[in-house]
Amino acid sequence: MTAANANAATSPIRSSLSSTTSAPLNAPSSHADFEQYLAKLTHGTPLSESEVQHLCNKARETLTLEANVQPVSAPVTVCGDIHGQWHDLMELYRIGGSTPDTNYLFMGDYVDRGYYSVETVSLLVCLKVRYPERIHILRGNHESRQITQVYGFYDECVRKYGSANVWKMFTDLFDYFPLTAVVENQIFCLHGGLSPSVDTLDHIRQLDRVQEVPHEGPMCDLLWSDPDDRQGWGISPRGAGFTFGQDVSEQYNQRNGLSLVARAHQLVMEGYNWSHNKNVVTIFSAPNYCYRCGNQAAIMEVGENDKSKPSFLQFDPAPRRGEPHVNRRTPDYFL
Repeated sequence: MTAANANAATSPIRSSLSSTTSAPLNAPSSHADFEQYLAKLTHGTPLSESEVQHLCNKARETLTLEANVQPVSAPVTVCGDIHGQWHDLMELYRIGGSTPDTNYLFMGDYVDRGYYSVETVSLLVCLKVRYPERIHILRGNHESRQITQVYGFYDECVRKYGSANVWKMFTDLFDYFPLTAVVENQIFCLHGGLSPSVDTLDHIRQLDRVQEVPHEGPMCDLLWSDPDDRQGWGISPRGAGFTFGQDVSEQYNQRNGLSLVARAHQLVMEGYNWSHNKNVVTIFSAPNYCYRCGNQAAIMEVGENDKSKPSFLQFDPAPRRGEPHVNRRTPDYFL
């Protein structure tokens, strides 16, 4: 099922099809190919399996060039979890501005739980290929083979394509997503949180990220950890990563010359939440998470002139045209 009747006015791109449709047939990869993919994806139409393969091959070339700690310039809009809520991603772009007019940094968890993981991750990856300097996509703990087999993305790929081929293409690509980013050498952005194995950004730069997310160790922690009200390090109730206190985040920011840790990974009812005396901010960009949590979503705007004072835009769920009725029984993996 697609969301083909969605309002085209919410398109996250400025269309330039008129200037690219003259490309010859059977030409090598060009902007025209990805403009055509974006025209489908911004109307909620999934790509074909062969188009996904072409997209993932090109995206791997792009992402291979990026670092484990990817430098990002301001101004930029920083976003948290999306979780397959395609309609709400379109609402995010309506609120925050289109690509490439607005620069974006997404901090992971594009798939699982929502009904439109295929369309969501395809759109973000396609935007990355088309506008590599304007959008950055980090890895979340759900960009993983094991997790996506439990929480919905695998099943969705099989249902929409008749096999697991597209799931394999994307999960292979996830291995290349950067782990973290730093905005203007000040704001450290990542999906989960800090690690007792990582003291400096240089430690992260030395990691081999091209692998499935491990069950433990620094790469796991960066994607799974959470801030906590207690001091020091704690055992995470998630079964992976750690909890970390204000003393940890303050020391980490001071040691690395940072002003803020921005992360996602946790549902917060207002869409964003400050913690650790404003050393850490959590951003969550999936409104009414799992179609039943009732939360707002938010995005964080980092300005070019005053990077120390980011601002936040909150938004509510988009209309659910074309989506399965949300009052039906929620699949077990949403719980």
